[in-house]
Amino acid sequence: MLCQNHTMNILKEFSIHDKCSYLDNLEQTMHYKIIENCSGEKCQDFIERGFRRFGKMYFRPICEGCDECKSIKIDVRNFTFSKSQRREMRKAEHIKSYIQKPTLTQEHIELFEKYHKYMKDKKGWEHTPTTAQGYYNSFVSGANEFGYEVLYFDEDKLIGVDLIDILPNGISSIYFYYDPDYKKYALGKLSMYMQIKFAKESNIDWIYMGYYVKDCPSLSYKSYYKPYLTLEGRPNEEDKLIWF
Repeated sequence: MLCQNHTMNILKEFSIHDKCSYLDNLEQTMHYKIIENCSGEKCQDFIERGFRRFGKMYFRPICEGCDECKSIKIDVRNFTFSKSQRREMRKAEHIKSYIQKPTLTQEHIELFEKYHKYMKDKKGWEHTPTTAQGYYNSFVSGANEFGYEVLYFDEDKLIGVDLIDILPNGISSIYFYYDPDYKKYALGKLSMYMQIKFAKESNIDWIYMGYYVKDCPSLSYKSYYKPYLTLEGRPNEEDKLIWF
């Protein structure tokens, strides 16, 4: 836990205009905050207002005239696993998971690279080889008291890594990557099921899934997890939150 006298510090705040990360032939404007010593309560407040966290960087789109990026959260209390979802979980019963603070090992880097090379071939993702420092900055730094990783193993082989924030009343899904050799086990879905199960057992109300973009195949799958709510607009600190 952070010491009580540690206070949040916004080191830098800026916006970047670039081509859209999610939809072809569009542009985007992203607003960024680089934050030191963010508390779990404050992190949840940012996430509730449409931000995402990578490392110490909090960001959200502020594109003028476009609201295709919908912040989305699963309503855990009203979520019921379907027969097919339970079947998928049973199929992967031999896969074990462990939760701990985020770490950086050679296994992490190799699995991260293998996954992204696979996604480049399968979906045309842009890929630049990651470095240990780049991985640390995105997934280890800034975890404070609320950031964790869930490691998935087949016996002693690391086959999946799920980066999450466990917040006062929500789990924020940051990033999940896996070994494509195990794609038959639908590890992406499995990781979400495990988050939902953990949230139910811990009396946590929400799973924050980041952005749902209807016409982006990499993000449109999020509507599969019902019931869910989406955030209206991009509310500032003084604005009322409307999730519907």
